[in-house]
Amino acid sequence: MAGRVSFSQTFAATLALVLALAPARAQDAAADFYRGKTILMQIGSQAGGIYDIVGRLVARHMGKYISGEPRINIQNVPGGGSLQLANQFGNITPRDGSVFGVFGNGMPTTPLFDPKVAKFDPKLFEYIGSTSREAHVLTAWRGAPVQKMEDVFTKELVLGATSPGAAFLDFPLLSNALIGTKFRIVKGYPGGTEIQLAMRRGELQGAAGVALGSIKAELSEAYRSGDLTIIAAHGMKKHRELLDIPLLPVGKTQEDRQIFELMYARQDYGRIFAAPQSVPRERVQALRNAFQATLQDPDFRAEAARAGVDVDPVAGEELAALTLRLHQVPEAVLERARALIALGN
Repeated sequence: MAGRVSFSQTFAATLALVLALAPARAQDAAADFYRGKTILMQIGSQAGGIYDIVGRLVARHMGKYISGEPRINIQNVPGGGSLQLANQFGNITPRDGSVFGVFGNGMPTTPLFDPKVAKFDPKLFEYIGSTSREAHVLTAWRGAPVQKMEDVFTKELVLGATSPGAAFLDFPLLSNALIGTKFRIVKGYPGGTEIQLAMRRGELQGAAGVALGSIKAELSEAYRSGDLTIIAAHGMKKHRELLDIPLLPVGKTQEDRQIFELMYARQDYGRIFAAPQSVPRERVQALRNAFQATLQDPDFRAEAARAGVDVDPVAGEELAALTLRLHQVPEAVLERARALIALGN
């Protein structure tokens, strides 16, 4: 009969209405949780380093974009290239969305390279996003015996490092094992700031795995003055800002290349913002939305430019997918990488 609405049409209309209302209801639920609260951003590095600079910059602008507009407090949790913070997130950190963190970009692959020290599963973390991808370089201080890439295969260069999982250690360690560099690695520094001070004091001759962002934000004066030299770049391909800098080799065999690809994957992570596993979905989405809005904020962008901080946003969903892919690397490749790291340590 003309004008009669069928059951299927009614059901379809009802379903469309429910689906349309779902995001609003989720946003309301997140706002109810966050309204009037003070939440915590934990930074997995010492104060003054590039991760601390980026984390505090985001925190100054992000609260107004989170549903409910909570206040954000900051706490530094240094240790092991964010290993200490990641282990806390995997075991004792509240999983209600009241705590999120800023991690070193080696965090998602640390359990692959050194499973004994990693007490967390990065596949389960709720990735919020990254402010930018990253490039890494090999540096030498004025007076070091190595001042060009060819020298690293014939002359010793004393480098500072932190602990397993950090680029300062993993990059030169695997380079020694796979391509024959002559780096002498001094471990145990709390972070990049202490390594920089040690170079200035003459305790160290350089550092590997130095983030390009750190050169811009923390070492720009030393670089401009010639005290610090970029010897070579790490990576599978040249970075757009380092086209005139030679790339270190990535081995002679396919397996060598797979290990380097796994190690350099942290460059796609950049500066990781993440929450623990099992945070309610609407709160994860609220944090992701707020993070992306923050990175587009004109005041944030202006402050980032003044601080020398690159902004090239990476979505949390992309970081989560990358983590799943990396954890499908063949076990034989992982076993060899672990053996090389254990030997180097």
